Amino acid sequence: MSIARALLRHETRLLVSLVLWAARRPHGTGSGRVPFPYARGEGPLMFGLAFVCVIESLTMSVLLRDWPAVHRIVLGLDLYTVVLVIGMHAANVVRPHILDTDTDTVTLRIRRGAHVDLRVPLQQIAAVRRELRTTHLRAPGELDLPLGARTTLTLELAHPIPHFTLLGRQRHIHTVRFHADDPASLADAITRERTAPSPPPDRPAAV
Repeated sequence: MSIARALLRHETRLLVSLVLWAARRPHGTGSGRVPFPYARGEGPLMFGLAFVCVIESLTMSVLLRDWPAVHRIVLGLDLYTVVLVIGMHAANVVRPHILDTDTDTVTLRIRRGAHVDLRVPLQQIAAVRRELRTTHLRAPGELDLPLGARTTLTLELAHPIPHFTLLGRQRHIHTVRFHADDPASLADAITRERTAPSPPPDRPAAV
């Protein structure tokens, strides 16, 4: 996949997230799909960033008032930047983590905005633990998805699974660290599903 195509797809997801956020319709939820949000508390930071972008736009408007053609181009870019910043927050809100029990294989869908959507079968999880981390060092086979520089849950996988980056590069990961607003509830839900008894086999038909 080309870099331009990957970035265009990402920006499209951000714009779609804005629409879903306005309509209060989370993405990927439904029967048997339990959402676990992770965006609580980041809203003020993102709106503060958007406000800074607006101030920058007003400043550039004053500086470029004598060059109307350049002013229009810069203003358009600045406004689009504000939309994308708000779209990033919207994507975090409408794309929560999902515990999907509506399939033959129960799956944890770990997401981070519009650029990470990792599906982890629960049978691949060797251990799950609550673990607050505020520093993350990049290491082979590890995927860190902090929010506000924090992760609150760590998954250790029994076998490496593939993960594709925003630009399409494939990595194999054995450890995932991510954030959830209520890490205790998500960890408990994962543990319950991992230890749930298997359904009894069907009895053979009577002869």
